[in-house]
Amino acid sequence: MAGKRKKSDGEEGGGGEDEPVIKKEKTKKEILPSMIKNKDKRSEIHAKLQHQKKLDKRKRAKARDAAIKRALELGEEPPAPKIPRTIENTREFDETVCMPDDEELFAGNDADEFSSIMNRERTPKILITTCRFNSTRGPAFISELLSVIPNAHYYKRGTYDLKKIVEYANNKEFTSIIVVHTNRREPDALLVMTLPNGPTAHFKLSNLVLRKDIKNHGNPTSHEPELILHGFTTRLGHRVGRLFQSLFPQDPDFHGRRVVTFHNQRDFIFFRHHRYVFETKETKQTDSKGTKTKDAKDKVSQEKIKARLQECGPKFTLKLISLQNGTFDTKGGEYEWVHKPEMDTSRRRFFL
Repeated sequence: MAGKRKKSDGEEGGGGEDEPVIKKEKTKKEILPSMIKNKDKRSEIHAKLQHQKKLDKRKRAKARDAAIKRALELGEEPPAPKIPRTIENTREFDETVCMPDDEELFAGNDADEFSSIMNRERTPKILITTCRFNSTRGPAFISELLSVIPNAHYYKRGTYDLKKIVEYANNKEFTSIIVVHTNRREPDALLVMTLPNGPTAHFKLSNLVLRKDIKNHGNPTSHEPELILHGFTTRLGHRVGRLFQSLFPQDPDFHGRRVVTFHNQRDFIFFRHHRYVFETKETKQTDSKGTKTKDAKDKVSQEKIKARLQECGPKFTLKLISLQNGTFDTKGGEYEWVHKPEMDTSRRRFFL
């Protein structure tokens, strides 16, 4: 027919035998579960995708374990373990992060407000009081703080102004003041003040769980606890950590097996109080095949000592609101650091 076009040399059957035949295949567009309007079908597709992800993850884990086992058998170095990507290890760069060789930081520790307690020149003596309008859980929380912090004393607030309390505490040689603020019958803030020259830290308190509400809790002894501070990496965090450290004596009694922990994570400070418990368990000796021996002479029990933690309580979470120079002053006080809403520009920006 006249209307038909002749095949060129490069087309199929036209003499270009050495050249491969190229056929354009239409790529199928991937269908996501969110693109499906039917709810039942969308749930079914989503469940299948999640199941396939689990299978792939399990397959990768088995391959990784096999590679490690093969490397150990051949005497080679096993592959490096993968580090999960978290908000903590992807935090924004902060130039105030303390380095181990920061000589200026350690030189400043000998001249700050906490140096006399850290050098054991003064013994910590803590005054604990409340706001003017106390709540029902406030006294219970304070009584547990008295059992946690050694050499702590409770004084009823009454109608006294906070400046009068600071003056009285200085005359009685107290080293710190803790004010428990309550709102709607619940403790919601802590004011920690170092005497005589400050600083004063204001914390928001949340997630308070008293000792009686903790399952299988332990009762603390009168031994001076061991203090653990973790996650205070910046200059501000270092200063807040020393503030907490100044509340406790610097010579813990390890025989009491008491541990007080301040763990900073994403600028939330988690407080925990534990005791070490050592348990002795007897296990019957078995032969090489894994069966228990029947001979009475061979029935030798082996004692194994296992250590575990028993929570004593209370437990709560703190978040730093402000750090003020000197003692508490709402009108003319100068602040070292104040948290503002406009500072929360990223989930990966931390200050402690």
